[in-house]
Amino acid sequence: MSDSAFSSRLLRWFDQYGRKDLPWQSPRSAYRVWVSEIMLQQTQVVTVIAYFERFMQRFDSLQSLAAASEDEVLHYWSGLGYYARCRNLHKTARQLIEQGLTDLPGDRESLQALPGIGRSTAAAIMAQVWNKQEAILDGNVKRVLTRHQCISGWSGSSTVLKQLWPLAEALTPDQRVADYTQAIMDLGATVCKRAKPACHECPVAEDCVALKNDCVHELPTPKKKKRMPEKSKRFLIIRNNNQQVLLEKRPPAGIWGGLWSLPELDMEQDVEEYCRQQLGISVIVIKECELVKHTFSHYHLFITPTLVEYAATADKIMEHNERQWYHKDQPDALGLATPVSAIIERLI
Repeated sequence: MSDSAFSSRLLRWFDQYGRKDLPWQSPRSAYRVWVSEIMLQQTQVVTVIAYFERFMQRFDSLQSLAAASEDEVLHYWSGLGYYARCRNLHKTARQLIEQGLTDLPGDRESLQALPGIGRSTAAAIMAQVWNKQEAILDGNVKRVLTRHQCISGWSGSSTVLKQLWPLAEALTPDQRVADYTQAIMDLGATVCKRAKPACHECPVAEDCVALKNDCVHELPTPKKKKRMPEKSKRFLIIRNNNQQVLLEKRPPAGIWGGLWSLPELDMEQDVEEYCRQQLGISVIVIKECELVKHTFSHYHLFITPTLVEYAATADKIMEHNERQWYHKDQPDALGLATPVSAIIERLI
């Protein structure tokens, strides 16, 4: 197989079957492609489309994104997960505007120097926007290449990456790079799928080594799984007379960084003491509700929503700048973690 044969077959397939109507493809600008690539990190296209379109309706330019508050940007990201992506997106927009730029830089090194943009994302932007000969290596591409060349080992390991990057670079053509980049991502997403790959539909199946060796389903080699640890937390649901619920802003780093959440306690913490000392209220009723399980990439979180009724005035509650009363039917533009939003919707 020559490198040109691989790309030419893939491009012929793309012309007939590839995805050419994705919202970030028209109009195709550096800003729109960048936002889409950040959203597509660890998230499938079918999920991203609605978020992207809603995000673009509000933040249609680098300038509008930079001018917005972090709370509002997180609000439009809520539910998409991996919130560090959103904070980096916002941070990058502000950084570029502060530098006097009105668009993203057009070289890979400068792109990679920006928050949240790694080698493959920078290459995807270069290829998709400016048709530069840049190789990408996202999850779909890794799956296609490890199968086509029968490369074993976890695709995130340095040993395997040292094989995949030169291969990806060699296969990337110098013409129609934007189409090729989309084509190899589409191939991984729609044909060379993780489960039930449609090898009979693959344009490069005739020289796929994994298919020849009957080991397609064994590749890519999965990462060795560790037992997921479990954590338990209590989330307090504290309402005022206006049926508003108390929220607290989480620290900028860590899980749900920068989002608004319900007051969180360790399970062994005393609810009455916490409310008296931290919020200045006297608890009269504590009611535990049905357990909620939320799974992150690296642990399971078991949430015990706990309804709290109080007797004393709550003047001390708002002495803290990172607290806010929130009404679900008249929501401010706040970023809420998905399970928090679901708990409020169900119990308030």
